[in-house]
Amino acid sequence: MAVHPFRIPAFRAYLLSRLLGTIALAAQGIIIGWQVYDLARATMDIREAAFLLGMIGAAQFVPLFLLTPVVGLAADTFDRRWIVRGTTLLLVLNAAMLGTLTWMGALGLPALFAAAVVVGVARAFSGPAYSALAPNLVPRESLPTAIAISATAWQVGTIAGPSVGGVLYAIHPDVAYGTITALFAAALGLMMLIARVPQPPAVGDRHPIARILDGFAYVRRNRLVLATITLDLFAVLLAGSTALLPIFARDILHVGPTGLGALAAAMGVGAAVTATWFSFRPMHANVGVKMLAAVIVFGVAVVVFGLSKNFLLSFVALAVGGGADMVSVYVRSSLIQLHTPDAMRGRVGAVSQLTISASNELGEAESGLLASLLGPVGAVVFGGVGAIAVTLLWARLFPELRLAKTFDPPEVVPEARIVPPQHGVAQP
Repeated sequence: MAVHPFRIPAFRAYLLSRLLGTIALAAQGIIIGWQVYDLARATMDIREAAFLLGMIGAAQFVPLFLLTPVVGLAADTFDRRWIVRGTTLLLVLNAAMLGTLTWMGALGLPALFAAAVVVGVARAFSGPAYSALAPNLVPRESLPTAIAISATAWQVGTIAGPSVGGVLYAIHPDVAYGTITALFAAALGLMMLIARVPQPPAVGDRHPIARILDGFAYVRRNRLVLATITLDLFAVLLAGSTALLPIFARDILHVGPTGLGALAAAMGVGAAVTATWFSFRPMHANVGVKMLAAVIVFGVAVVVFGLSKNFLLSFVALAVGGGADMVSVYVRSSLIQLHTPDAMRGRVGAVSQLTISASNELGEAESGLLASLLGPVGAVVFGGVGAIAVTLLWARLFPELRLAKTFDPPEVVPEARIVPPQHGVAQP
């Protein structure tokens, strides 16, 4: 019987480190968005401020985009623990800087955009290293469970983090940044507890650039991995509404930072309920169809949120969207990790992270731009409808996705052994 990952101390430290770090990062992101929008509204109208809010996403995406070819190779070459430790220390210092400037009353837009760039650099290196490290901590037979738990922790942190940030900021900005800095520090301390783990053997007979390109080539060849990565890219790129929550909280629903925290918490509630369900009833059958259905539900929930003028209805729509997004990420992460060899996980993880960042951070820029042209309501509704259309198109373009029954990769049938003819023996 497979050992449950929770019984392995190194995995427990890894999981808690990733959860705390992700919550801190997502909480900091929602606070930065609120501060940018609030400062911009002092001198700009809603559409101009929305565009500037979207540019925060672009500030995080650009360094991640530029570093993607390098970070995947780094995760497959160097000690993944130290990559995560270094980037987490950078995030500790970055959060402390923002908290100090906020406390002094000296925070301005340049500092917020500089902090966003630092976050982009840190995430570029830590994402592939974090993802590739989990399979090194557990035995092979425990890997599917470990991957599902790790993906769930990341998604819960990503979705629940904004609610933590909104609530803490409503209490007091100093409390928010103090807590975020402490969470990053705790994540760093937990990562220091993990002893050295097996690392894929270095490949010395291939040029580093060739090894970098191997990751992109592998994703292109494996159509199931390609389908799951690109579906998330386009669906969330179009339908990501989190970036515009400050606008809805301040100027549409008129609920302020306290309401912002509650709206962000709605997605966390949906994600947590879904994650709890999977912890008792893991998904086994028809995983591809369920992922496609979840993305469609996500798109519908986004449309309802965009059209709603009632706070309770908006909360419910976001909760449903958070639950659907958890289903999608659970399936996608498990398929990608289990269909990728360990020696390639860092580079494939970097490609996956690039698309995730494109869908999230670049999606924030896209949402801000659309909001400046169509208004925030029009931008959200357009994105939700677009996500539904993309899902239906992907179901047709990638039959491998809807035909994926389980997480297990297909068995490789060995080539038939060719026996050379022997003299004096008749061949069939």
